[in-house]
Amino acid sequence: MKPIPKTVERILEALRDAKSICIVGHVRPDGDCVGSQLGLALALEEEGKAVTVWNEDVVPDKLRFLDPDRRFSKPAEGRKFDVVIATDCASFERLGRAGEHIAARGLLINIDHHASNTRYGDINWVSPREPSSGELIYDLCAWAGWKITQPMADCLFTAVSTDTGSFQYAVTTPETLETAAHLVERGADLGKICQEVYQSFPLTRVRLLRHVYNKFRLTHDSKTAYFWLKRADYARTGASTEESEGLIDHIRAIEGVVVAIVFEEIEPEFTRISLRSKNDRVNVNEVAALFGGGGHKAAAGARIAGRPLTVQRRVLTAIKRALAGRSLT
Repeated sequence: MKPIPKTVERILEALRDAKSICIVGHVRPDGDCVGSQLGLALALEEEGKAVTVWNEDVVPDKLRFLDPDRRFSKPAEGRKFDVVIATDCASFERLGRAGEHIAARGLLINIDHHASNTRYGDINWVSPREPSSGELIYDLCAWAGWKITQPMADCLFTAVSTDTGSFQYAVTTPETLETAAHLVERGADLGKICQEVYQSFPLTRVRLLRHVYNKFRLTHDSKTAYFWLKRADYARTGASTEESEGLIDHIRAIEGVVVAIVFEEIEPEFTRISLRSKNDRVNVNEVAALFGGGGHKAAAGARIAGRPLTVQRRVLTAIKRALAGRSLT
């Protein structure tokens, strides 16, 4: 077992003394966020803690199998918690409305793996080397001596798998694969997880995917691929915004493409961008940072105010400079 960091010792000390705990995550939660939250919640409940789990946005349909008991619930206004834990959330702002409901707290613990994390907690355990927050939660449980139950194994395996692209991304480490193996030993149901997460998509998402294939564009000598998702696209296909998760991978996988981008209309002059890079020399975290966002070298995002075509031009210009190896500042 790896040596326990001093920061983790402080976290475990705080959790030992806490009776009421709230676990929050980022807006539009993904598999790593939900899996980490639920895995930690189950561990703390086994330790006799009163645990509340909540995000601003609902759990995506494809991840609801991880939460059969519907643990996610909005805290009562003004409720006080001994400890609040934010998992997989790079900044306090990314908590969205959840941040408003955790003001009455004793201690805020920030557990995350994003290089862009702003260290907003009272205790910050931020490890960008780890490809997922789920791996951090697994290590926390191991250091604490908490038993990994079968439901916890499902949650944490889903967290680790989804944030590594089912172990395909370059960020996957030998330790990641060891963690996944240990979770399978503890009962993670690979067949069910793969079926629910990777092989069960509603027809509305397929319609959205058809839009992607019809509308994506290539630029920068076909090294950059991008597409737009407008509110009208969701209305026409009947898809929800959560169904756009993973669509970027379809253009990222095009041979010769180095950077993939999704421009998503949030409001008429407010755009959410998602960025993916296939080359270590192109750091999309630095690109996202230009627009107030962040993430990892290979995966990042931001929200940008401005006219859609102006946003598109600014982002593509920054990507062009990154591809050329020029300074972005």
